[in-house]
Amino acid sequence: MPEAKFSPIGYLATPFRDRFGIPRQPRLAPHAHGQLRLVRPHDRPEAVRGLDAFSHVWLHFIFHRSAGRWNPTVRPPRLGGNQRVGVFASRSPFRPNPLGLSLVELLTIDTRDGVLLTFGGVDLLDGTPILDIKPYVPFVDCEPAARGGFVAGPPPLLAVHFTARARAQLARHERRWPDLTLLLREVLAQDPRPAYADDPLRRYGFRLYDLEIQWRCTAAGAIVEQVLGPPADGQP
Repeated sequence: MPEAKFSPIGYLATPFRDRFGIPRQPRLAPHAHGQLRLVRPHDRPEAVRGLDAFSHVWLHFIFHRSAGRWNPTVRPPRLGGNQRVGVFASRSPFRPNPLGLSLVELLTIDTRDGVLLTFGGVDLLDGTPILDIKPYVPFVDCEPAARGGFVAGPPPLLAVHFTARARAQLARHERRWPDLTLLLREVLAQDPRPAYADDPLRRYGFRLYDLEIQWRCTAAGAIVEQVLGPPADGQP
C-alpha cells in the first residue's frame, strides 16, 4: 500500500493556546467556540451545501504538537494517572498516527467570503490542522447500550470561585469575549490539574485567548485569582 498523504482543509482557531487547560473531551465546555476557515481548493460554498441540516459534526484532526511521539501504553487521567492501559484503549494524543476525532456542535456556516464554520464545545488547541468534516448521524453514531470501559460517566465538577480582582478583570475583557466567564467556569470545573496534583498553595496558569489565567485549587474548589492580559479598551 502506498504511503498515505493528507492535506489540511483548514486550521481551527480556538481560545486554547496551551494544552494545559483544554477540556479532555469535546462538548464539556459548550462556550468553547472554534472557527474553521477552509483553505483553497476546499473553500467553495458547494462543498458545505446541505451541512446546515445537521446540528453536530465530526472533526478529523491532527495532534500536531504530539506527532512522532507514542508509547504502546498510556496513563489516562480518568484512572488517576497511575494505571496504564494500551494506547488503543485510550484517547491519548500520543499515538502511532497522530489522528484525532472530535464531536462538536455546528453553530454557523458563513459562505459570503469562502467558507467559515463556527463550532461549539471544541476541545482542540488553537491552530489544530483539520483533515475532514463529517456530519453526525444520530441513528448510527449513537449507541445507548454501548459500554464505556473505564470511563463510566462524566467527571465530577469543581465549584469555581473568583476573587474580586479577577471579577473586575474579567468584566473588562468580556467586552471582547462576552462568554469569557462562562467559558472559564466550564474549563476549570473539569479540573485540568494532573491527577497527582493536590497542593492547595500551588498556583496554576494557562492561556485562554490572549489572557493568562492564574488560579489555585482548595477543598472548596477552583479559585481564579487574577486574569492577566493586554489592557481592555484602553483600560489598565
